Amino acid sequence: MSNAEALHEILRAAHVEPAVFELRPDYRALLIAVDGLVPGPSDDAGNALLEQAEAAAKAALAEQKVEHLPHVAAWREAYQSFGAKPNRTRNSLEALVRRADAGLPRVNRLTDLYNAVSVLHQIPLGGEDLARYIGAPRLIRATGQEPFDTVASGTPLIEYPDPGEVVWCDDDGVTCRRWNWRQGRRTQLRDETTTALFILDALEPMTTEAILAAGEDLTTHIVRLGPGVVTAQRLVEAAQ
Repeated sequence: MSNAEALHEILRAAHVEPAVFELRPDYRALLIAVDGLVPGPSDDAGNALLEQAEAAAKAALAEQKVEHLPHVAAWREAYQSFGAKPNRTRNSLEALVRRADAGLPRVNRLTDLYNAVSVLHQIPLGGEDLARYIGAPRLIRATGQEPFDTVASGTPLIEYPDPGEVVWCDDDGVTCRRWNWRQGRRTQLRDETTTALFILDALEPMTTEAILAAGEDLTTHIVRLGPGVVTAQRLVEAAQ
C-alpha cells in the first residue's frame, strides 16, 4: 500500500457520531492527512505567514471584540450547548486571535504554519501526530470514561471528560477535549513528526467553500515541508 493509499484509508475510517450532528447540524470537519514531512525549526517563510496572520487579526479586532467575530461567536455558542463555559475554556481560534496583538507563538515550522492558517481563515485548526493514533479519529459525545493524557502545573496526569462533552478520540482515549479546546500529550505534534492529521472545524456562518479554501491554503504551504510530501483530505458533514 502506498503512503497516499494509507492516508485515504485512515480518513475513510474517520467518523463523526450522529449525536454530534444532533447538537450542531451545521457542523463540518475537513480532515487532512499528510505524510513525508521533514521536521524543522521555525523558518522565515513561517514567520512571514505568522506576521500576516497577526496583522489580519489586529485589523479584525480594530472593528469588533474577539467574541463578536462571527466564527468565534458560533463556537462560543457551541461550547455552551454541551455545558462548557466559553469564557473559561476558549476554542482554539479565539485563543490564538487573543494572542495576536502580543505576537503569535513561534514553535516549529509545521505548528507555525497551521496556526497562521487558522488565524488567517478564522477557523479552529488542530494538528496531531498521526503515527501515534491507535485506530481512526472519531468525534463523539463522551461518556466520561475516556482517558485524556494531559499536564497540569507541569505534572503529567490522566483526566476524564464530562459526560456529554464533545471530544475527538481514537481507540486509546481522548485526543482533544471540548471539540477544539485542548489537545492531549500522546498525539501532539513533536519536533520529529513526519506524519500528521489536521482537523479544520466549521460552523455556520462559515461556508463549505470557505473551509475548503482554508484546507487548500494549508495544503499549499504543507507541501513545501519535504520533497516527498503526500496529502489526502475528506470533508465530513451531516448530509453524508
